Amino acid sequence: MTCASHDPVAIRDIGDRRDIERLLRAFYQRVFADELIGPIFVDVAQLDLEAHLPIMCDFWETVLFRTGSYKRNAFRVHADLHSQCALAPPHFLRWVSLWVATVDSRHAGRYAELAKLRAGRIADSIGRRLISEPRPS
Repeated sequence: MTCASHDPVAIRDIGDRRDIERLLRAFYQRVFADELIGPIFVDVAQLDLEAHLPIMCDFWETVLFRTGSYKRNAFRVHADLHSQCALAPPHFLRWVSLWVATVDSRHAGRYAELAKLRAGRIADSIGRRLISEPRPS
């Protein structure tokens, strides 16, 4: 008698917009529940996930697959938020850590690694720019 082995479903790479949308839904679930950055997204930004999701899908499609579908200014959005609530390095570090954990829990491969690398670079760049610009009073 042979025992069939029960292999866990292989985690695959990020392959398309549907994968990005699922990843973002899982990520924002973690973000909204996070004690450090959750209040920024929920109370300050009052983020409407259903309205925001297509924009973020465009952003990550452009970042990962170079689709050019994101036409907005990501820095401006964060600068506007920074004017309402001072965004500091610990906020960006937490955002990246939640992003990396979410990606790792769902995907592995070239685009998953690129998503983590680019998220770190984006967070670092936006964080440094916000610190260097005066915050409106």
